[in-house]
Amino acid sequence: MNHSSAPVAHASRGAITDVAGIEVGHHTDQRRPTGCTVVIARDGAVAGVDVRGAAPGTRETDLLDPSNLVQQVHAILLAGGSAFGLEAATGAVRWLEEQGIGLDVGVGRIPLVPSAVLFDLTVGNMQIRPDAAAGYAACAAASRNPPPQGNVGAGAGAVVGKMFGLANAMKAGIGSASVRVGGVTVGALIACNAVGDVISPDNAQPLAGARTDDGRGLRDTQRSLLAGVAPRPLLAGVNTTIGVIATDAAITKVQAHRLAVVGHDGLARSINPVHTMSDGDTLFALGTGLAGEGPGMLVLAAMAAEAVARATEQAVLSARSITLDNGIVLPGLADWSPAHP
Repeated sequence: MNHSSAPVAHASRGAITDVAGIEVGHHTDQRRPTGCTVVIARDGAVAGVDVRGAAPGTRETDLLDPSNLVQQVHAILLAGGSAFGLEAATGAVRWLEEQGIGLDVGVGRIPLVPSAVLFDLTVGNMQIRPDAAAGYAACAAASRNPPPQGNVGAGAGAVVGKMFGLANAMKAGIGSASVRVGGVTVGALIACNAVGDVISPDNAQPLAGARTDDGRGLRDTQRSLLAGVAPRPLLAGVNTTIGVIATDAAITKVQAHRLAVVGHDGLARSINPVHTMSDGDTLFALGTGLAGEGPGMLVLAAMAAEAVARATEQAVLSARSITLDNGIVLPGLADWSPAHP
């Protein structure tokens, strides 16, 4: 399989690491496009989650319910590999424990690492998937620097536009963005593996997704479906966009949940169709509180939706083309134009 692992940086739109108290690390498996990504809050962060897709793969999301006891988590783990990839969270927990990070339970500390996975098993050898060693390596690589984007980490095997078959799809990846109002920042990190197209948040025109049969242009999945073009049969859960929203505003657990909910508005502005029966779209929200009081939930919600939309856009703008072992070429926008597939 021929694939480029070189990340493409788009720092002009910011990154989730602009949020005080947030670190990001990737591990990319060079044997095939897959990997995992960790978002670390060493001092803990108030957290929420919203699962909107119909086929999610998650771990430890129940503790984020606002009515449940635990108020803070220490990391969020995103991974490829479908359900197998949830094992990567075990490695993240081990690394965090070694660093003395976690919930103090008297006899030790328990790191809390809610996780979500996306399906990339059709991109290369499915026997290769993120494991505990991958999660550990992602944590060891974490920093406050703007994270690499594109074909790395949880976005390494991400593909978009699969409604009419993998051969007509395009490569996607992982992207990040941030928005700042006053002294408060909201950032997002999105691994986009949607069955639908990624569209421009500015004008709703398709950027990457299902291509025409000759491979030279974009089909526009939504228009095709409404025109009566039949989609290919899809298994539930073989897609999914997952991500993390973070802010340094002081928020409650209830407010963190609300930010995760409204973050899906950003997905709806950048993916079409979104939240399908074949997607397991899941967004987490973190609040480190290091900037103090924020501008209020109305503004924070608008910032969260904007950051998610921009990060999703970056996930395809940064993606590079790959060629699968069966000869299928999945073009990425970083090195493809519609006239030259």
